[in-house]
Amino acid sequence: MKSVKTFENKKVLVLGLAKSGEAAARLLTKLKAIVTVNDGKPFDENPSAQALLEDGIKVICGSHPLELLDENFELMVKNPGIRYDNPMVACALEKGIPVITEVELAYLISEAPIIGITGSNGKTTTTTMIADVLNNGGQSGLLSGNIGFPASEVAQTATAQDTLVMELSSFQLMGVESFHPHIAVITNLMPTHIDYHGSFEDYVAAKWNIQKNMTDADFMVLNFNQDLSKELAQKTQATVMPFSTFERVDGAYLENGTLYFKGEAVIKADEIGVPGSHNIENALATIAVAKLSGIANDAIKETLSHFGGVKHRLQALGEVRGVKFYNDSKSTNILATQKALSGFDNSKVILIAGGLDRGNEFDELVPDIADLKLMVILGESAPRVKRAADKAGVAYVDAKDVAEAAHLAFENASAGDIVLLSPANASWDMYKNFEVRGDEFITAFEEIKGE
Repeated sequence: MKSVKTFENKKVLVLGLAKSGEAAARLLTKLKAIVTVNDGKPFDENPSAQALLEDGIKVICGSHPLELLDENFELMVKNPGIRYDNPMVACALEKGIPVITEVELAYLISEAPIIGITGSNGKTTTTTMIADVLNNGGQSGLLSGNIGFPASEVAQTATAQDTLVMELSSFQLMGVESFHPHIAVITNLMPTHIDYHGSFEDYVAAKWNIQKNMTDADFMVLNFNQDLSKELAQKTQATVMPFSTFERVDGAYLENGTLYFKGEAVIKADEIGVPGSHNIENALATIAVAKLSGIANDAIKETLSHFGGVKHRLQALGEVRGVKFYNDSKSTNILATQKALSGFDNSKVILIAGGLDRGNEFDELVPDIADLKLMVILGESAPRVKRAADKAGVAYVDAKDVAEAAHLAFENASAGDIVLLSPANASWDMYKNFEVRGDEFITAFEEIKGE
């Protein structure tokens, strides 16, 4: 970890805990800042706050008192999920207090170079693929960031011989100033999180912060399947490395069923360990990063061919009596489910879908669900999903929860079929998050396997 004097004796407010907030508070304390933590969850229900207080860090829980900002703080480190129109954040900005996220702290202390990955879909899979390829290729890739390992925590023990492979959300990237990855990846850009950002343009601007400090000695890996990415390629100082499944580009591309890098065949598309057109895009982005990092083709091919997916992201669970189960609980929007379905023969797929009702219809999904063997529909959005199924001419049954849905799907499946949980909806109507929803599906699969 670099010796950083920037925060010594500075009053810093950490707003919001969770993993990243706790990591930031501990790091800042180590850097000799005067730290106060403010979290909305009551103290007696807040183990992180309790642990910080035990270690001598000041914590204020249960509310966000604006008068706290009268204490002459010189910096706010906010949890990425807290919006900029939050009264505490807005008030801090009005007072001229800089507001950052903990990935900025990670960059400031990291001895290791950073590969940053962002995008609307495929971030976690691509981040994991890249780390796996680096590690299999004889380098040290450390997962960090939005993937569940707080960047500011991982960076503390990383050395110059490591590489931080960092998943970055638009929320995190809004709070960076000097953050500077050596290689950055944008998997794709789709309208999402508009409720947070206000517009698609502002969302794209947040993502584009990933390259704000990059130079021509750095590399920006962009998805040239999208015209927007081609436009953005003209607006960066970094050296652009494109990837595409549509055309031959001066980078990584798909041609005649094979993935290439600058004319050199790397792996056949049907050899990649996870199905779907989106995973071909993820693999192409990974190949671009791997080749820029000096990884040999045989290590890339071996890694991608054995890649089994990421938990809750088109995760192959196994099969029971010839029926394969896939957990894609992370598919919380229509696009993600469209991508998941692209990897299968619909006539053999029983799709479990439905969840939080956000008021949107599912007409965009109609062409993608045509010819499905069956749908099992659940959650608040069930009436809307059923309307799409009716338009596609697909039969469906109801389920009260994911566990029942898994059992119903299996009862209606034959050898050679696929049971796919890919809800196209958020989970919050029935489950705390998509992980809990996916875990219930995994448990149901294990039950079915044991019957």
